[in-house]
This record gives sequence, structure tokens and C-alpha cells, in this order.
Amino acid sequence: MPAPHPLPSPDSVQHTPLEDLQGLSIGVLICSIGITFLAHLGFLTGQTAGIALIISYLSGWSFGVVFFLVNLPFYLFSWQRLGREFTLKSAACVTALSITTDLLPQGLGIAHLNPVLGVVMFGVLTGLGLLAVFRHKGSLGGLGVVALMVQDRTGFRAGYVQTIVDVLIFGVALFLFPTRVVLFSLLGAVVLNTVIAFNHRRDRYIAN
Repeated sequence: MPAPHPLPSPDSVQHTPLEDLQGLSIGVLICSIGITFLAHLGFLTGQTAGIALIISYLSGWSFGVVFFLVNLPFYLFSWQRLGREFTLKSAACVTALSITTDLLPQGLGIAHLNPVLGVVMFGVLTGLGLLAVFRHKGSLGGLGVVALMVQDRTGFRAGYVQTIVDVLIFGVALFLFPTRVVLFSLLGAVVLNTVIAFNHRRDRYIAN
């Protein structure tokens, strides 16, 4: 019996532009659906999206507009830290998500959504969408890039930086929103982070 051929290294196969477009578009759409469920319930999440949701709820501005504006300062850090391709793809994904989350409720009516089911669906869908975006060398912007820069300059791990930011976001939310809202939001964040933690492993990828 012949020996099996070794799998290609993660850098040996590149996605085509069409494959990137498809993968990033699907990822953004799935994330938009998840965020639509979360926003319908009036709940929150962590990272940049959480900041944008808080500002959106308090100001009355649409999430899409706030999310787009909040992410603008991070493109400079992204360009310096992760390069042009990643930054341009991330900017395109953020812009697409901003537009899609504002338009999706016009075609997606939700008569009733159980809060537990809603936050679980948010976590699973948004986690899957982010995996698709990551898979094609993109992101939905935000604090992750800053966390990487802090790690590079200080040695303080990026994951800890992001955790601290999430704690601060939910801490502020406790003073602005009912405890019930914050607790349900935390459940959604846990589901989302679990999906990413279990599935976002570069050593399992073949194409890059």
C-alpha cells in the first residue's frame, strides 16, 4: 500500500481572488444575520462590535454607521502591523457588514425570538462567519490589531488584552443596561468565543 501524500503546507496553496470574494462575502453575510438577531433582542457583545452596539443603542444611530466609524482608526494600525492585503480586505468586510446589517432588517422580519436561542444563534452564526473571513485573510476590524501591537511592544499577550477590553465593555454595560441584558450578552459572547477557540487553528488549514 503506497504511503499517503503529505498535505500541502498552509502557505503552499493560495486562494484565487474569486474564492476570496466568495468566502469573505459569505462570512460577512452570516455575521450580519447573527448581529441582526442580537440587535433585535437589544443585547451586546464584546470587542469593536460591542462598542458600536452600545453607542448605537444610546445615540439612536444605526449600528452599521457606528461600526464603520469606530473601525476607521484601526486601519492605520492594521496597515503597519499586518500589511496592505489584510487591511484592504478588512476594510471591505467592515464596509460590507455596515451596509448589510442596516439593510437586512428590511428583508428579515422577526416576530418572536427566545433570548437564549437568540444569543446562541448569534454566537454560532457570527463565529462561523468570522472563521470564513479569517480563512480568507480578512477580519472585521477592531481591537485585535491593537492587541497584537501591544503584544509586540510589551510582551503582554494579545488574548489578555482583548479579554481586558471585553471586561471593561461589559463592566460599563452594567451601569447602562439592565443586568438581564448584560448576562444574556455574556452568554452570546461565550458561545462566539468558544466557536472561534475550537475551530480557528491554522495547522488544520490546507489552502491559505
